[in-house]
Amino acid sequence: MKNLNSIHLNGLRAVEAAGRLGSLQAAADELGVTAGAVSQQIIKTEKQLGRILFERSPRGLAATPFGETFLPRLTGGFEVLDQAVGSARRRDETILTISVAPVFAARWLVHRLDRFTEKHPDIRLRIDATTALVNLEHAGVDIGIRVGAGDWPGVKAELLLAQEVFPVCSPAIAEKLKEPADILKIPAIIDGHSTLSWEMWLREVGLSGEEMVTRHVFNDASLCLDAAIAGQGIMLAWQTLAGYSLIEKRLVMPFPVRARTGFGHYFVTPSSRRETKTVTAFKRWVREEIAGSMRSLGFE
Repeated sequence: MKNLNSIHLNGLRAVEAAGRLGSLQAAADELGVTAGAVSQQIIKTEKQLGRILFERSPRGLAATPFGETFLPRLTGGFEVLDQAVGSARRRDETILTISVAPVFAARWLVHRLDRFTEKHPDIRLRIDATTALVNLEHAGVDIGIRVGAGDWPGVKAELLLAQEVFPVCSPAIAEKLKEPADILKIPAIIDGHSTLSWEMWLREVGLSGEEMVTRHVFNDASLCLDAAIAGQGIMLAWQTLAGYSLIEKRLVMPFPVRARTGFGHYFVTPSSRRETKTVTAFKRWVREEIAGSMRSLGFE
């Protein structure tokens, strides 16, 4: 590669961009410099090569006969370099980094990880459990699962499951509940950070405007669920939070009525990144698991 030692790489980049794009300004825009800087780089490179590459005219640049043979080879060389740099930056697609809320990770995901491993033994999961609205581009996250309206900026959002809420309680408390109004006599377990209200469900059963009796307030939905399992009262839960405990019979859904919240669980991926095979495999597996758990709960 001794021939390259006599030529500045920045000059070759300016020559290649100008030849491919057909103008100094277009080359300048791509390289992030001024048109004057591109022109100077071309002049220096022509001197270093000892050959004229472009003819200047009021209409712009036109390749000389030598330039017509030289420029395509230069473009081909830079394409190879670009691919080499891209391969160095390519993510290890055997590792999948997932951003989820801690309550989703603890109450839904961890119980099923062995099934994912059995199905995809070549994929390792790295789980980032956080309530923060992570910037997927900068945090190195491949895919996230968020609850909301699906209108987050800078991501592609794909609906996974429409969120529904319903009361859950221990089997012992459920025995005391014969009709929806009986819930008003049971202490409510409240998640102080939640925007979901009992009114959503009470309205569905004709009890709009009624007040629940509050006993305990927690700052975490997972703690609320543990309190419900312990028989401390009744909680307003949703599918992915309470599903596993319902299937295991540690909790009971005393009435079959479910209320839509207007939110949903969404897959979110970086808007500028292509979807890898591992992301596709994870999404397919989650959808299958969600569908299976909804069937087990009779929520179809």
